Amino acid sequence: MFDLKNLIRKWSLSINIISYGFVDDSMRFELMAPYKTSSGQEEAVAKLVENFTRADKQTLLGITGSGKTFVMANLINKLQKPTLIIAHNKTLAAQLYAELKLLFPNNRVEYFISFYSYYQPESYLPTTDTYIEKDSEINAQIEKMRMHAVSSIVSRNDTIIVASISCIYGLGNPVDFKGMAIDLRVGTQMKRRDLLYALVNIQYERNDTVLEPGNFRVRGSVVDVVPSYEEDILRVELDGDTIGRIREVGLLTGDVKVDLDRVTLYPARQYVVPVEKQRRAFDQIKRELEEQLPRLPLLEAQRLKKRTNYDLEMMKELGYCKGIENYSRYFDGRSPGEPPFVLIDYFPKDYLLIIDESHQAIPQARAMFNGDYSRKKNLVEYGFRLPCAFDNRPLKFNEFEKKMGKTLFVSATPAEYELQLSGEPVELITRPTGLLDPEVEVHPIQGQMQHLMREATRTIERGDRVLITTLTKRMAEDLTDYLVKEDFHVRYLHSEIDSLDRIKLISQLRSGEFDILVGINLLREGLDVPEVATIFILDADKEGFLRDERSLIQTIGRASRNVNGKVILYANEQTRSIKKAVEITRYRRRFQKRYNRRHGITPTTIVKRIAQTLGAIKGTRHLTKSGIQRQLIEFDAKMRAAAARLDFETAITLRDRIREFEESLDRKRRKKATTSHKSGEVKPVSVKRRGRTGNGHEG
Repeated sequence: MFDLKNLIRKWSLSINIISYGFVDDSMRFELMAPYKTSSGQEEAVAKLVENFTRADKQTLLGITGSGKTFVMANLINKLQKPTLIIAHNKTLAAQLYAELKLLFPNNRVEYFISFYSYYQPESYLPTTDTYIEKDSEINAQIEKMRMHAVSSIVSRNDTIIVASISCIYGLGNPVDFKGMAIDLRVGTQMKRRDLLYALVNIQYERNDTVLEPGNFRVRGSVVDVVPSYEEDILRVELDGDTIGRIREVGLLTGDVKVDLDRVTLYPARQYVVPVEKQRRAFDQIKRELEEQLPRLPLLEAQRLKKRTNYDLEMMKELGYCKGIENYSRYFDGRSPGEPPFVLIDYFPKDYLLIIDESHQAIPQARAMFNGDYSRKKNLVEYGFRLPCAFDNRPLKFNEFEKKMGKTLFVSATPAEYELQLSGEPVELITRPTGLLDPEVEVHPIQGQMQHLMREATRTIERGDRVLITTLTKRMAEDLTDYLVKEDFHVRYLHSEIDSLDRIKLISQLRSGEFDILVGINLLREGLDVPEVATIFILDADKEGFLRDERSLIQTIGRASRNVNGKVILYANEQTRSIKKAVEITRYRRRFQKRYNRRHGITPTTIVKRIAQTLGAIKGTRHLTKSGIQRQLIEFDAKMRAAAARLDFETAITLRDRIREFEESLDRKRRKKATTSHKSGEVKPVSVKRRGRTGNGHEG
């Protein structure tokens, strides 16, 4: 729950950055917390520090609200090692990032997730002879944060990077990234021509008209550069063939912020290759093409020859081609099958790895390679790509394990893998706030909608919020539509909503812009919303991935940050998972009560600052048809009011939003009609007023 734009704006180049990979190890982590550790947290930190002197793998079993993030921060502060924290989804990663940024304000806390707002991978379906070209949309803000993260870890030891599991996908060679950095120091000799050549070599583009991140401009002996990971200008003033002055200048105001004695300018892209390596790579690509062509049928061979030669021509002329990452093995200088360079390779050998919600993140890491390989297999066999494309990939799990080093697994429900590696976990099952695990009730499915609405109304009237979990996206959307018609303020959240918009949705839920959030799996682990008091779990007796013991415990935990916490499971039978989850929750509730009596603690709801996010959520994927219709009415009224007071700019903006929402409403209607037609339905599936939400499957 944070504003990316404002955070990026606050960052500036630092004179502590030292060039060519020589890290400034004088910088130390400095934990600045507004509160002290509890006795349970102190004990957990002490055990972890002691255990790390004997073993490289540890597990922290921490329940929701026990202060796992604060324990992680204290561990980092004690060990003083650069740290990589891996979260299994972007929302959780953003939350961890925001919290650690507050705890370590004088250190580098960075955010590293996939920079695609939209990504359609290249693929080929031989059964229908369908080739799907790669299509993607890069989020410039996230790309900038990734670059800032990489530049921080190669220049400072006091760096924490919070990343999604995509960080085990291939990046450029860290040796090239550090080696091609430009060391700028006042008083050193550097001709203007050499500086401009060096900037182009590390993929900065000259633009004397519009200066943006990744661009530079030249005005006589003054060269202005905006690093790809910054907002402000780095101004280099040359005195003949000598660097006379280096300044940081505000991009918008032009005001000088600070004079710098020395700074290192890192490449504009994560993937940079020296010229000599490029030439060698081109020769190797040609050689592989000649070897592969005789192995393919005539049509596939012609296709591969045309594609590869076109890519080579583009790379020679422009330094880039679409799908250049498929040739990364040659640019990196790797052998066939050798693992790619990943974010971990940018860290020093002695680093700390923390895998949050490890029971989720570890299975994701296991699955990434196989999914990537199966897609590329068809591309190679049918002449769309050279076999070297296989080596542009995520790490295999055994390769990931070899890079782990000192590792802390963090989970309220650790899996067998973590426990086998680390042995007995360090437990953190008391909350400093005294908050208890929520009350858990099981209700029959019959009449669930009427019961849900009564309970939700009581919660909302009390000023608290509600979460509802379903089994499918379709159910989430239909249930949201149903509740909107019943005059509830509801939104839904699932994987089709952009990662940054998910963060805004959570922030809006907390601030009370709506009262109920309906979701599927994104509402399970790590979501920190103290305002949520009641959680409804639909189809709780449908045993499976989303309703097993671990999932139920994780979902129940979302209500443990509110003194009125309550979870209602709708089920017609008490499955083994339900019984176990209820048993564990009640045990922890009793344990916390004893702890509270012993320490004289009165439970109180966590009060947590809500970070404001700028701008409206893009698109309408979080809204149902009824929600869009309600928004259209509100926008129309606001537009007319703005026009009446002669505020035409606001009126035009609202008019454009109305058009966008109307188009989205038409798309939703067409999509629903198409879905109904394909499934043989006479009319669209919807949640029926008699009280059932469906059987847990797509309509």
